[in-house]
Amino acid sequence: MSGRRVVVFSSAAELGPALAHLLASRADKARGSLVSMLSKELPALPDLDCSHWLVGFCDDRLVPFDDGENTYGLHKNQLFSKINIPDSGVLAIDPSLSVQECAEDYARKLKEEDISKIVAPICDSPKPPPQCVTMTFPMVNLAHCVVFVSTGGSKAPVFSFQVLEGGEGQALPAARVVPTTASLTLQMERPGSAAKL
Repeated sequence: MSGRRVVVFSSAAELGPALAHLLASRADKARGSLVSMLSKELPALPDLDCSHWLVGFCDDRLVPFDDGENTYGLHKNQLFSKINIPDSGVLAIDPSLSVQECAEDYARKLKEEDISKIVAPICDSPKPPPQCVTMTFPMVNLAHCVVFVSTGGSKAPVFSFQVLEGGEGQALPAARVVPTTASLTLQMERPGSAAKL
């Protein structure tokens, strides 16, 4: 692992442009509130070329694309329609399938892109709706760029130094994200999360 880096911003307005620049600069090597921020900041970048990007989602709720809980649907409507990413550059789940079939289908799509790790079906997610499809830790840990973004106070306990250091928070899923070759960056807003650190 290349290391962990924490960057604290004074506001979400300051965090947004920095995140957009980070994603754009790493997109050749890598990939609620995040999509809102990105839909404002990424299209504003001069000379942004997303035509060669491949975007997959680590976690998506198994609901129709037009449901506000569907990650792909939110990104398609709020972000992808504003940037030049082709439909073939976005890997999405098939919400018409059962959770098990959906996970298998998504894993097949990832394998077609030479990504060999697996996707897991989740039937009892603590955040509603309970069914979702999520990339496994080995898959996430192979990423070329891993970024956690935290805005607002509700996420502060998850994105604490204990999680980043693997201390008491080790039981939290975020603590198991340990990129093998990439750095892990935490970008957070001071009014929400940093006050809790």
